[in-house]
Amino acid sequence: MIATVETSLAPAAPAVVVIGGSAGALEPLRELLHAFPAGYPVPVVVVLHLPRTGPSALADVLGAGCRLAVREAVDKAPLAPGVVHVAPPGYHVLVEAGPALALSVDDPVHFSIPSIDVLFESAAATCGPRVAGVVLSGASADGAAGLAAIESAGGVVAVQAPAGAALPTMPAAALARCPCAAALPVAELSALLVALAPAGAGRDA
Repeated sequence: MIATVETSLAPAAPAVVVIGGSAGALEPLRELLHAFPAGYPVPVVVVLHLPRTGPSALADVLGAGCRLAVREAVDKAPLAPGVVHVAPPGYHVLVEAGPALALSVDDPVHFSIPSIDVLFESAAATCGPRVAGVVLSGASADGAAGLAAIESAGGVVAVQAPAGAALPTMPAAALARCPCAAALPVAELSALLVALAPAGAGRDA
């Protein structure tokens, strides 16, 4: 399966991997992130729809047992290789020149803040073809327009196979906008993202 996908990959290793999900995405996200090897050399930014108020334990939940550092995103912080940056509740997270992170309290998109579309569209605008985007389980269309922006910029686009998603609406909506996106089980999504890293980098267990 990966060999088939590789024919459409961007020629350069990604500058950032962006992942979005909503209801039903927590366990697939944990599985995906926990499959990354120690030393994975690409920054990862995650948006998971969360309640807008109060502190979040998401970074701690995802970080338990993960071989990468998992941190809540901080405004103006540089994107760090081998770090998973998690959007905090009540803020959009964007990728800006640097590349670095930016937080925003602009209006919700698809009733969501953080929004997957906001993250994906900013990453595509900033990093062009050097973006890999993944849409996981969820019950809205958030992420579909953003994945299309990554595809238009020449990046790598993939979704959790709708048949295996707890709530298939979100990956199905993304596939409707990006019919050529790779629709894969979570284990194969992880393998794809690991394969995008520079040859020989971050492959150790």
